[in-house]
Amino acid sequence: MDLGLSTRTAAVAAASAGLGLEAARALAREGVTVAICGRDRARVERAAARIGEGAVPLVADVSSPEGATDFVAQAVDALGRVDILVANAGGPPSGTFATTPLEAYLPALSLNLLSTVAMCHAAVPPMAARGWGRVVAITSASVRQPIPTLILSNTARAGATGFLKTLALEVAPQGVTVNSVQPGIHATERFRLLYGDDEDAVAAVAENIPVRAVGRAEDFGEVVAFLCSTSARFLTGAAIPVDGGASRGLQ
Repeated sequence: MDLGLSTRTAAVAAASAGLGLEAARALAREGVTVAICGRDRARVERAAARIGEGAVPLVADVSSPEGATDFVAQAVDALGRVDILVANAGGPPSGTFATTPLEAYLPALSLNLLSTVAMCHAAVPPMAARGWGRVVAITSASVRQPIPTLILSNTARAGATGFLKTLALEVAPQGVTVNSVQPGIHATERFRLLYGDDEDAVAAVAENIPVRAVGRAEDFGEVVAFLCSTSARFLTGAAIPVDGGASRGLQ
């Protein structure tokens, strides 16, 4: 299926590994010229080499609004314009209400809410002016079904979801779609660090997922790429779980 993206450009945040990298690889396979960022130059350069010719590695830390804005500015300088923004960032520390101090909330909001807001502030107005754009934010399945030990992530990413829905309604008339994807458990580098080659441990994790499998990161990337396609022009304001059916709620 031709996604109609061969002339487009994309800025994919926090894409030196994991789901961000696979989203960038999926877009590149569709002919998109991709700029990716990470905090470590060697790591992001290795990731760009995996993506292939034309991928642009940038050093940026999107854990703050300033760093997030800087990433988009660097991407525009490198690519000429940004047609597609994939907003992404790592997660804050784990904790419960009882174990999480009040001062931990502001850094978490900066990382998983304000960085997304900042990237959109930098990237979306030019998209709207050109009459075409795609924003896809990688959030978490915890937005739909909060994880008890991740109160910071639950709080910040829920705020980002509300922002993205509101933004989607405002810019839809200008040809810009805004969606988020909520990943469940995928076989990323972090997952492999936790479980290694222990097939029994991986099988035990998969047993709690309705499809009885851990997600493949490359499949997640293809979902992101489809949301950026011309075929997805009528899909906006959605928050889509990509979790093998693990979220049990109706919405």
